[in-house]
Formats: sequence, structure tokens, C-alpha cells
Amino acid sequence: MYLDGDKMNKETKKELVVGIDLGTTNSGIAYMVAGKPEIIPNIEGGRITPSVITFNEDGTRSVGIQAKRQAIAMPDRTIRSIKRKMGTDFTFTVDGKDLRPEEMSAMILTKLKEDAEAYLNQKIEKAVITVPAYFSDSQRQATKDAGEIAGLEVLRIVNEPTASALAYGLDKVGAERVLVFDLGGGTFDVSILELDEGLFRVVATSGNNLLGGDDWDQRIIDWITEEFKKKEGIDLAKDSKVVQRLKDAAEEAKIELTSKLSTKISLPYITADASGPKHLEMELSRAKFEDMTKDLVEKCAGPSRQAMKDGNFKAEDLDKVILVGGATRMPMIREMSKELFGKEPHKGVAPEEVVALGAAVQAAVLAGEVKDILLLDVTPLTLGVETLGQVMTPLIDRNTTIPVTKKKVFTTAGDSQTSVEIHVLQGERTMASDNITLGQFQLVGIPPARRGIPQIEVAFDLDANGILQVSAKDLGTGKEQSVVIQSSHLSDNDIDKMKNDSEKYKEEDEQRKAIIEAKNTAEQAVYTTEKTIIDLGDKISDEEKQSLEEKMEELKKEAETEDAEKIKAKTDDLMQVIMQISQRIYQETGQAPGAEQPEGQYGPGPSDSPGAPTQHDIDEEQVIDVDYEPVEDDE
Repeated sequence: MYLDGDKMNKETKKELVVGIDLGTTNSGIAYMVAGKPEIIPNIEGGRITPSVITFNEDGTRSVGIQAKRQAIAMPDRTIRSIKRKMGTDFTFTVDGKDLRPEEMSAMILTKLKEDAEAYLNQKIEKAVITVPAYFSDSQRQATKDAGEIAGLEVLRIVNEPTASALAYGLDKVGAERVLVFDLGGGTFDVSILELDEGLFRVVATSGNNLLGGDDWDQRIIDWITEEFKKKEGIDLAKDSKVVQRLKDAAEEAKIELTSKLSTKISLPYITADASGPKHLEMELSRAKFEDMTKDLVEKCAGPSRQAMKDGNFKAEDLDKVILVGGATRMPMIREMSKELFGKEPHKGVAPEEVVALGAAVQAAVLAGEVKDILLLDVTPLTLGVETLGQVMTPLIDRNTTIPVTKKKVFTTAGDSQTSVEIHVLQGERTMASDNITLGQFQLVGIPPARRGIPQIEVAFDLDANGILQVSAKDLGTGKEQSVVIQSSHLSDNDIDKMKNDSEKYKEEDEQRKAIIEAKNTAEQAVYTTEKTIIDLGDKISDEEKQSLEEKMEELKKEAETEDAEKIKAKTDDLMQVIMQISQRIYQETGQAPGAEQPEGQYGPGPSDSPGAPTQHDIDEEQVIDVDYEPVEDDE
């Protein structure tokens, strides 16, 4: 929780546009302040938020660090690495409800948004969200839909390596050629940019959307499982709770091996058989870890070479190599980078935070706060249509600067053909079936004619977000058909429904929180009353003691219900009697109530949660010069 809202934003409440890194493993949010991008900490005090969701059995949900902690106990009700499912038909079913990737990503975005609003004490409605450079049109559209479901107007979708370059090059003077090597939890990108006095021009990009730190974790899990099976004859992969423990242990081992030559993996009571409980004790060396993941390292080298080839660059042409993403902390990745690019990677950026910081720079540009920055990004994959013979015919080649519009004239393949089907594709393969289908529509009403006579103009309009609009026009009749490629398969009604569901969850969570707080306050009030009766002894009359006991019993009974307002009312009744008794005793002893109160203590009140200072407990003048201090809730 926070002691105060925004420590730096009290004087103005101008509209704020934030930058968000929606990551596979962790996510972050940042904003521009005093000309510098800054990370906004979450409500738990962390600078990044785990991209994990747990659906609790009482109908509420946990997002972030709390969900990650609950994952071992509730593996079947926990979802992580959802980013890898964006733009697909994947669904996660919980309590009979099917949830799409867009909806679950929106839950993570909502967590980031609400925590930032609490920190800044300001409503947030607009954002720039980053995606891997190699995300397809469908994945970009799905990300934008997730933002809308979370109640955000997504002003721009920005490629993650490009965002990193923005953060790196904000204050740089002179021209530089920079390669950004971005290995996150679930995706990998490499982009080459030319920076020159506020101009950020992406020259080439490549990557792999199914490669990331999760794959290194999985290799450790596979190794543990195989070794344990050899020793004990038990397959740990069959127990979902055990697998969740292995995931956490594998991630911890991977992190430790960045600074140590070996690490111990210890999981007591991992399982049991007829002979009793089994404990897992293993040691993994960095050399063994690097040996069993060397093929993954090579998978990073391939797209890196491709990006340099596409940009017509050699390693010596690069001025800087920037490593982005937590997985780039692994020594094997740093060594591969140094060997491939011939130079030490730049160490002036925080790998886990730089993408969100760069997104905040672009957000400030769009909000008009930052001037003299021009971002020229590119499309990562070729876009085209299917033509005769099931061939993919390109209209926009990969690494074309966006936004861009390209047109090409086609004709009919058969005599008397009165319609054509426009099959929109994305990919690098020659045959249509080997590429990604973005959408299909028909242009009808073409006058019958011999094949080759009609002229059909197809136009591709690719916006700055990398989202495509396609139109087809019969130049003879002027008839036209156009479509925005809705590759995420979500209609406006779907998005509206998910928005409403998101608000419903929010209301349910707030109601549940109110009930819990009311019960906690009631319990504290009963405890305080019982202690008061003992402490005051014979100073309390029998009638007063009976009244207190009756009020306590009423409160205890009400606290067993789920009605927060009635619990609060009964708590107020009890506290009112306590106050009356205290006032009588003070009057009889000749002391005014509150004459000497201990400083710095915050006890329970009729409508406050016990033990925590709230906004009205602190004078505004006291707050102005107080630095933000996160206060961790007791677990």
C-alpha cells in the first residue's frame, strides 16, 4: 500500500499517457517526469510485476506477486506466460468460464493501471503498449484489444527493441548505429536502429516469438525430472503441484547460475511412495546448464545474423549492442553476443525495465510533452495476397518503414469471373499455405469479361501500430470492398463484454475486500473491548459490562455474515458504548479525554482498517516533503 499518492504530481493534474511493457514473465509501467522516464512501482513496492494470474475459489482473482506465490498451491487455477498465446484461439477454462488471451492480458494491464493510479493519485486512460518486434498482425491486434478491455485507449503499439532504443538514446548526441538484442521470458527480437539527433530509424528486425527464458527454465525442469526418475523411478511431471514447484526451482537455479559456477536444487518432500516421503537434492553446474541449452543459444544467433544481413551490416558497423530482457543476464548469452558482434554489450540500461521506460518516452512524444523525436519503425514480416497457383504475392516487404500504403493491380484468373477472393497473408514463404492467414473477403459485382481484362486494385494500409487495413477496388466499375484485419477474432461486442466482465470482477474484488476489512475491524473491536473490560475492572458497572457483552455477541454473530455494511454498523454500536464508558470515567477522574495521547499510533476506528495510516490521518503539509515509501502488507 502507499502512504501517499504522487510525490511529484500535486501541483497539476494534466492528462497522463503511460508506457507499458506487457511481458511474458514480468510487466512494467512507466511515465515521463521532469524530462526523464521513471518506473511506477506496484502497490507491493516492486518495480516489475509478475505476469501471473490466479483465480481464487471464492470468485476473486490475484494478479502479480501474490498470484505467483499462490501458484504452487493452485497450479490448475493459475495462468502464466499468456503472452505466447496472444493472437491465437487458446482459451483457459476456470469455473466453467472460457477466458481468451486478450481478456487475461487485460487483467495484468488492469493491475498495472490501478497500481499506477494509486501511486500517482490520478486517473490513467491512455497508454503506449510494447510488443515483440516479430509479433504478427494478429498478435498486435490482440494486444490492442487487451488494452481496450482494461479501459485504456492504446495510442500506439511499439516494438520492444525500438522502445529500448528510445530509452537508451533519449539524451544521446551525435549519430549511432545500435543493435538491440531483446531476450525476454517468452519471446526474442533483434533490431538494428540508426540514431541521429532525435531521429530513431529502424533499419532491420528479426526474431522468434517462441524463444525466451522460459525455454531455459524448461530444460532444467526436464533434466531434474529425468534424473529423479532414474534415481527413484517416479515421474514428477505427472503431478501439477510438483511441476509448479519445479518451475520456481528452475527459475531460481537459472538466476543463481548467472553469478555462480554451480547451484544446489533442494526440494524436500517433493513426492512420496509406499516407502515414504522423497526429497529432491541435486547440484547443477553452469557448464552442464550451458551444454544442455547450447542449441537455444544458437537459435538466438540465427535471427541476429539475419537482421545484419537484411540491413547490409557487418559487426564492425555497429556502435553499440544493447541487451534487453532478464534472460540476457545469463553469461552464455553475453558471451554469444560478444563473439557474434565483436564488442562488449552496453551496460547502461536495466534489462528488465528499459522497455517500459522507452514506451514512456514514446507516450510523452504522443502527448506532446517531448519534442524533436521522430520514430520510424518497420514491419517485421512481409504482407501480401494469394494469387493463382496458391502463390503468396507480396505487397509490403518485411523491414519496410511504417506507416505505409502500397497498391498493386491484379486481374481475374478465369473467363466471366464476377467476384474475386482476397486472401490476406503474412510471412516469408513462397506458397500461401505456408504463411499466416490474416483474413479473407470477397469483392463482388465485377462485370463478366474474358480473364485478364478486369483490373482489381488491392491496397494495403499499414498504420504505425503495425495493424493492417486492406481494400480491393474494381477500376472498371468503381466498386470497392475494404476490411480492417481483425486477426484477434474479437468483435466490438466481444471487447465490450470483456470490458463489462472486467468491471464486474473489479466490483466483486472490492466488495470482497470491504467484507474482509469489516470483519478484521470487528475482530479488533471485540479484542479491544474484552481487554478494556479486564483493564478497567470495577470501574465498569455491571449494567455497562452487560451492555458491552451484548453488543459484542451481536457483532460476533453479524461478523459471520457477508454483509459489510451491517458488520460496520454493529462495530460502530460497540465502539459507541466504549466511548460513552470512557467519557464517564474521564469525567469522574477529572481528565479530559485525549489529554495525553501517544504519538504515532493508529488504532482501529469505526470505519478504518486497524493498524494502517490512511490519507485523512496525515495533514497535507506533512505529506508534501515525504518521499514515497512502500509499506508491505503482512502476509
